[in-house]
Amino acid sequence: MIFSSISFLFFFLPILFLIYFVVPKKCKNTVLLLASLIFYFFGEKYYVFLLIFSCIVNFIIGKKIEKSPKKIYLVCGVVFDILLLFYFKYANFFIDNFNALFGLNITNLKVILPLGISFFTFQNLSYLFDVYRKDVSAETNIFTYITYISLFPQLVAGPIVRYRDVKEELQNRQESTDTFAQGAMRFTIGLGKKVLIADTLYNVYTTVLASEMSLLSHWLVALCFTFQIYYDFSGYSDMAIGLGKMFGFNFLENFNYPLTANSITDFWRRWHISLSSFFRDYVYIPLGGNRCSVLKNILNILVVWALTGFWHGASWNFVLWGLYFFVFLILEKFVLKKYLHGKILSHIYTFVVVTLSFVIFSLTDIQDLASFLRGLCGIGTEIVNFETIYYLKNYWVILAISFIGMGPWLKNSIIKLQKGKTEKMMNVLEVLFLTAVLLLSVSVLISSTFNPFIYFRF
Repeated sequence: MIFSSISFLFFFLPILFLIYFVVPKKCKNTVLLLASLIFYFFGEKYYVFLLIFSCIVNFIIGKKIEKSPKKIYLVCGVVFDILLLFYFKYANFFIDNFNALFGLNITNLKVILPLGISFFTFQNLSYLFDVYRKDVSAETNIFTYITYISLFPQLVAGPIVRYRDVKEELQNRQESTDTFAQGAMRFTIGLGKKVLIADTLYNVYTTVLASEMSLLSHWLVALCFTFQIYYDFSGYSDMAIGLGKMFGFNFLENFNYPLTANSITDFWRRWHISLSSFFRDYVYIPLGGNRCSVLKNILNILVVWALTGFWHGASWNFVLWGLYFFVFLILEKFVLKKYLHGKILSHIYTFVVVTLSFVIFSLTDIQDLASFLRGLCGIGTEIVNFETIYYLKNYWVILAISFIGMGPWLKNSIIKLQKGKTEKMMNVLEVLFLTAVLLLSVSVLISSTFNPFIYFRF
């Protein structure tokens, strides 16, 4: 089950709201726990027991760490979580590469990647680290802990929610009509991003890829890759944050207009914030961060970005994607820093580097990637052709909307108008706009084919 589905919007969610807001306060966590497990079961069937088992093990180890804060307990927890992730996500990747490297014929394991395993594994890890550091006390109720990990708004594609950020809300949160309305608005915006923009961009680049490609059409596809991933993932995060708010939770922001960044360093302060902060707090800083020699600092950054790339998927293109960012971050740290200060050229440089990165991200086959990169350089292809002109004429509107929506300009303009004499009119227009987005999204969902969120595969 996914957020952008008829079954979720018109069956699961309304029934859950009806039950959740009727039951006494002491029963609300139980309702959320059962709903979250049912939500996961609809997508993953019996892997729901794997999720529960993982929660129970981490809960027990967390209690052990608090009672006797020996590093051995933390190590046991980390090893358990990493092995679980390795088995389901990376085992066949290593088998394939060993077979290719040594001419072996080891049979692949018959495993299917559980939805969201990278996300709930990292939440378990963050919990163990925080308990060990005494940043938070261990949870005393196993059902509350399972509720935290399995909470359906953020379970399968983030954001990576840390226990310390929601501990109080798990115990004592306040729902209200105002926060519910804010959450519903945020959810609607995310739904529109996913259904009306991201899915449309997916259809655009698959259509263009099937045509006779030119230099310009390669760059058109690269733009669509970038915008689709951004609107798909940020749209999911909007929906997750909106749903959380409806139930009284305040999840931290996961995106802050990353495509308007003026450097790659700035981009990663704005993109998938919960992941980049996880690696910063639990990998980079413990390794020594930048409080060490230059060579050690470079090595620390290399480790973080190799892991960041590999976290995204068991494929060499993701490792290459992480190392690609490592190179530019090192260049900015030691060479380009003095030239990147919010200038227009800095924004253009960042946007081009990010766009190329998502070409690497999107094409898992290395040969296809190499061929596409040659096309971006104009090698073996003409600059422009009839098909490219045709597609630009037909798809310029969605590209224009994507450019406008990637920054805060429209939002800031609306906020300014809402503070002036036109406040009431703007509030009415906002409601009408969101209603239109919701109706359009639902109509598209009814007539379209299934298209899951990109980050579900991670």
